[in-house]
Formats: sequence, structure tokens, C-alpha cells
Amino acid sequence: MKLTTLCYIEQDGRYLMLHRIKKENDLNQDKWIGVGGKFEPGESPEECLLREVREETGLTLLEYRFRGIVTFISDEAETEYMHLFTAERFTGRLTGCNEGELVWVPKKEIKKLKLWEGDLIFFRLLEEENGFFSLKLRYEKERLAEAMTKIYDRPR
Repeated sequence: MKLTTLCYIEQDGRYLMLHRIKKENDLNQDKWIGVGGKFEPGESPEECLLREVREETGLTLLEYRFRGIVTFISDEAETEYMHLFTAERFTGRLTGCNEGELVWVPKKEIKKLKLWEGDLIFFRLLEEENGFFSLKLRYEKERLAEAMTKIYDRPR
């Protein structure tokens, strides 16, 4: 089982996206994703988030929201529990990333990128602002075979 974080940093109607083109033997090769990574021993989701964002972007998050848990089941990789965050406030200067190219992409252009099929589901959930969610995505190779969503604490 793998524990990870993923963050979509937003600025001026754009998300900071990582085009995964530099890492060898990368399950995400040539895909566009947010920034984040694996937990280190003893880390909370928030500690992992802050460390990974700083390491991959050079930015320090000042404010962020824990939006949901995404469970990835695959016939090609171990089960992953991804802690999904969004952020709008940060400080620092964007640096290069050794895993790929960082690009500010307009939100309306995201669906045109090479994404995992299930990413479109959580982008929709983020956009709808329904509250905290749990999303299970089961893949057979790169094909999404199953998706189940549960939404909690809807805003009042």
C-alpha cells in the first residue's frame, strides 16, 4: 500500500501542472498531474504535502484545503491512497522539477491534456465544491474499469 499527496495549486484561473517527462520507469510517464509524492515515515498528510510542494516547485504553501481521498486500485501497481489538496496562497519562486516540466495551465484547458481517465472525475468534484470526498478508481492497465464516489460534509 502506498500513501501519497497530490496538490493542485491555483493562480489566476490556472492550475500548476507537472508534465511527467523526466523520470525513468514512471507510471505517470507523459501524463499531466499536480505536484506531490509519497509520505516519508512519520509524516502527516499535511507535512508530506508541504514538503513535496517545496521540493518539486520551490513554493511554500500558506493556505491549502484537504479536498478528498482517492483510492487507486490497479492490476499493474500497488494500491495507492492519495490525499488530494488544493491551494491558492503561496510564497516563493517557481523552480525547475526533476520529474518533469511545471506549467501554469488554464483550468478550461485541463481536459485537453493527456490525463488519467479518473483525473477528470476528481477535477469535476473539485470544480463542483460539493465537500470532502472519497473516490475509488480501479484501473485495468490504463483503462478506468470502475469509479465510485462518496461525498461528505456538503457545504451549507
